Amino acid sequence: MNIYRYPDKELWGEIVARPRLDLTKLNETVASVLADVRQRGDEAVKAYEQKFDKVELESLAVTEEEMEEAEKQVSNELRDAIILAHHNIKVFHVSQRFVGQKVKTQEGVTCWQKSVPIERVGLYIPGGTAPLFSTVLMLATPAKIAGCKEIVLCTPPTYRSQASNLKLQIHPAILVAARIAGVSKIFKAGGVQAIGAMAYGTESVPKVFKIFGPGNQYVMAAKQQVSLDEVAIDMPAGPSEVCVIADEKANAVFVAADLLSQAEHGVDSQVLLITTSEQLLAQIQAEVEKQLAVLPRKEIAAKALENSNFVLVRSLDEAMQLSNLYAPEHLILQVEHYEQLADSVVNAGSVFLGRYACESAGDYASGTNHTLPTHGYATAYNGVNLDSYCRKITFQHLTDEGIRHIGHAVELMAEAEQLDAHKNAMTVRIKEIDKK
Repeated sequence: MNIYRYPDKELWGEIVARPRLDLTKLNETVASVLADVRQRGDEAVKAYEQKFDKVELESLAVTEEEMEEAEKQVSNELRDAIILAHHNIKVFHVSQRFVGQKVKTQEGVTCWQKSVPIERVGLYIPGGTAPLFSTVLMLATPAKIAGCKEIVLCTPPTYRSQASNLKLQIHPAILVAARIAGVSKIFKAGGVQAIGAMAYGTESVPKVFKIFGPGNQYVMAAKQQVSLDEVAIDMPAGPSEVCVIADEKANAVFVAADLLSQAEHGVDSQVLLITTSEQLLAQIQAEVEKQLAVLPRKEIAAKALENSNFVLVRSLDEAMQLSNLYAPEHLILQVEHYEQLADSVVNAGSVFLGRYACESAGDYASGTNHTLPTHGYATAYNGVNLDSYCRKITFQHLTDEGIRHIGHAVELMAEAEQLDAHKNAMTVRIKEIDKK
């Protein structure tokens, strides 16, 4: 990791910069795969699964037999944990239900909003280096609460089951979580080809109206490309990240664990430590090395740490300014007066307060959603929530009294914009009312 001690603000841009790659070739590859999937449908998806995931598929759809086999392969303890997490996620997202109110903007002019679920949504669940069944809960649970009629899930068929004669190609916990959360259809498709299948529709995979879910740089590029003309996406995103702000009373073991829990996501992940204590900085450095040595994914975490920065600042106010500039996906405030510091948070995806609120709690079971904006997009985007699965349709009703109140203003404004047909649509109504 890179160490900065009391850096001048001229260096802050360097500190908050994310690793950047030349994506020109990547985008060309993604566009080529998407075009092929759009043209050849299932045939193309199967071909790319064989090419990229080394899997030969007869059918893309997960069968009921596979779902039943997955139930047998998941332990009761893990199933209970999934059910607990699902309950908490459901409770938190139910609380976000929108209740529209009719508002009189003038006498005789009533306006209101109605929340309507997106009818068909697509969920992408990574399954490469880690089977993210927790993401199934995070994405499918609010979709079900919102009332989406069809919830389509795609995930790479890279799992190699040895537990029975029926060789599962998707991790059983993903399938169990999908059933618990209410997913309608599950398909064996990963990467760019999965995004293309959901965006354009194939013989097997339904075309969806909005795609949700994290993924590698190819998946993110595919989501952004299809969003230009075919389908909505949850948010632009990139590699995962965390910022930890720690004062002199922070627990170095906890901080190191939090930093490494993020670093193990992928080699392109990033962690940022901001502290006001020189002594704590040294303790955390030592603790990171100690914990890293015994991690099964230490090579991945070590590579991520090369992209990461540890910063010593003069005050918590300065720490918060730097964090807001960074706009982290996850922000952990391991400081004594965390509530006071929380008031200064402007840009962050999800915030964890105090010594016991580790990011892992939000990733799995506290109830908040872990699908969050990364790469600085927290300056303009929020994480996935119940509203992500809904549209707000506005309604308005005017009586003759309403026409009398706003009609002339509408005529004047339309005339000033030189839109005579707009003016006339109001004028003919005014004339009719004047006859009464």
